[in-house]
Amino acid sequence: MTNTDDNTKTATTSAGTTFNLGGDLPVSRIGYGTMRLADGPDAPGGASAPIWNPPADRAAAIALLRGAVELGVNLVDTADAYALGAGEELVAEALHPYGDAVAVSTKVGVTRPSPTEWVPLGHPVYLRQQAELSLRRLRADRIDLLHLHRLDPAYPIADQVGALAQLQQEGKVRHIGLSEVTVEQLEEARRTAPIAAVQNLYNLAARDHEDVVDHTAARGIAFLPFFPVAMGSHTGPGSPVAAVAAELGITPAQAALAWLLHRSPNLVPIPGTGSATHLAENMKALGVVLSADQLERLADAA
Repeated sequence: MTNTDDNTKTATTSAGTTFNLGGDLPVSRIGYGTMRLADGPDAPGGASAPIWNPPADRAAAIALLRGAVELGVNLVDTADAYALGAGEELVAEALHPYGDAVAVSTKVGVTRPSPTEWVPLGHPVYLRQQAELSLRRLRADRIDLLHLHRLDPAYPIADQVGALAQLQQEGKVRHIGLSEVTVEQLEEARRTAPIAAVQNLYNLAARDHEDVVDHTAARGIAFLPFFPVAMGSHTGPGSPVAAVAAELGITPAQAALAWLLHRSPNLVPIPGTGSATHLAENMKALGVVLSADQLERLADAA
């Protein structure tokens, strides 16, 4: 933080632009989430999106992924549950061979028996099988970051994380992550294997995981907020978010992302979009500098 007036509210804060994930994998602090590349333009959006079919416009989706990397994205997040594996195949078609240009994060541990169902399945043998299938679809020898998509209460956490640790020992996984976990669950998992990242729902309007943000930051663990841009009444005309955005000449979405980047140095948002324009806007949030007063107003917006 650079203070211009002894920690007054006119002080400005600039966020770092990279995070060393797992201690050895530098990534840009804005990644790209591929979930929204599934289905077609008429499918429901948001939390009700089915994420069931490959993208209706495959060429456009491939161009968007390649454009993201050209803009500086080097962490691309997908999952075996996105369009029944088609999401991983899309990433491979667009970006393979990855080289050092991009790190791929994927997830296992959720089954999709229908377009409306996301059912955790944490049987260790199943997790290892799904990782093998992810490797095939991604055309990779090793997955940079493999998340346990959801914890399955039917199996001990040690068994589920242990399956991923076995893959890591075999050289098939570089780093292990968890998704939608509490501090207690994270610490239980860490007793089995090192955890490099946590991917939880977190944004200006969804702040249930404040304790997880602080806990991971203190331990050098990346926190990847999914749905990082919550657009609602708190960002509408006359809102604090809109006011801060107007002061800086940016969009409310950029203001929301900038707040995340300033909230903690381990936050690596992974916004998803099907728009090249929005993608470019998201990346520009890395250069936004917020004053202490603006940070406080954004934090209070929800």
